[in-house]
Amino acid sequence: MTAGLADPGFEPTEIWEDYRPTRLIELPNLARRANVGRVFVKLEGERPLGNFKALGGMVAALRAIARILGAATLRDFNAKRISRESQPRLICASDGNHGLAIAAAAKRAGARASIYLPIGVSRARTDRIVALGGDIVRISGTYDAAVRDAAAAAARGEGLLIPDTTTDPNDIVVSDVMAGYALLTQELASQFRDEVRDYPSHLFVQAGVGGLAAAMAVGLRHFMQAPKRLLVVEPEAAACVARALAVGRPVCVSGDLRTSAEMLSCGLASAPALKVLQRHDVSSVIVSEDQLQAAVGMLRETGGPETTPSGAAGLAGLLHVAARPDLRAVYQLVPNSHVLLVATEGPVAD
Repeated sequence: MTAGLADPGFEPTEIWEDYRPTRLIELPNLARRANVGRVFVKLEGERPLGNFKALGGMVAALRAIARILGAATLRDFNAKRISRESQPRLICASDGNHGLAIAAAAKRAGARASIYLPIGVSRARTDRIVALGGDIVRISGTYDAAVRDAAAAAARGEGLLIPDTTTDPNDIVVSDVMAGYALLTQELASQFRDEVRDYPSHLFVQAGVGGLAAAMAVGLRHFMQAPKRLLVVEPEAAACVARALAVGRPVCVSGDLRTSAEMLSCGLASAPALKVLQRHDVSSVIVSEDQLQAAVGMLRETGGPETTPSGAAGLAGLLHVAARPDLRAVYQLVPNSHVLLVATEGPVAD
């Protein structure tokens, strides 16, 4: 799986015809606030659909349909003229962004999609899915309840499940999701080599179920400079990756998972992602709701993009560590450290 994550195995234009890399920007004022040498931010709000899930969900869905229909590659699948009636219905659970990507993939393939959303998902996020033709199934419960209900619907034969999380460490579809995210790391490798001509020493990346963090661990670790610290950032109410790393396996965290970082409101880490994170010695940082909200403003004030608490969670983790001498020492964050953050989504209208 490691090789697959590092090399997505497809051309970007196979999933998005107007593909272009998202920008990597440097924020000197933010570096001064955090007392580090340099801070870089990857602008995933520039993706189609406005977030990084446009990579993983699209790749996984199109590959899954291609397998069902006997196409060997995404290029072969795209070259075929396939009737809507022959397409399987796609099913997934989501807090919003993965479902948006699956709805977009279904539209691209000429299929239908059923998106299982927890009751707390905002109207704005729901409307974006509906606008792409997705059928919404509302679940009275958390994201993890939506995951269970979507899987049950697929097991009843109602469609083809395209999850971004699973308890099976060898799940091919979830591996395809992470392979999609690997395109982001390929872009970063080129940008640091060709534009920055320097490399990060620290990565602070937000986690829902852990898929993005796992893909970045595989794709970035080889070119980072010492001390090569990879830190996963989560909200207090939904720190499922931290819990899984602590006990060595995915364990469902208790509570309602309610957080302003809506895209991180997950109670059970992905087993394939955890397997990767354990292998790369990733550490966990947990932040408060106040820190998440403050990070949104700090990013904007220092020249960064507009985003949400989910998109700014990595920065919240950096600021939390930077403000405490004990944590700076533990994670070897020093005045000449080079930090990479990912603004995982653009702003979402209320």
